[in-house]
Amino acid sequence: MTKRLSRPVHDRMIGGVCSGLANYFELDVSLVRVGYVFLSIFSAGFPGILVYIIMCFVIPTSYDR
Repeated sequence: MTKRLSRPVHDRMIGGVCSGLANYFELDVSLVRVGYVFLSIFSAGFPGILVYIIMCFVIPTSYDR
């Protein structure tokens, strides 16, 4: 069975991007969220927000549990 990157419906705060990345790379979702916040702050904020919005549209939603 192959792993697929998807945004889960059951474990999301805003769009589910960080949760989907955490599931795909088998990491703790809190670690991914904190890493995203730090990356966004240190990259002047705007690129991080733009990438998140793009990933919300590109990564498909998963309704599996």
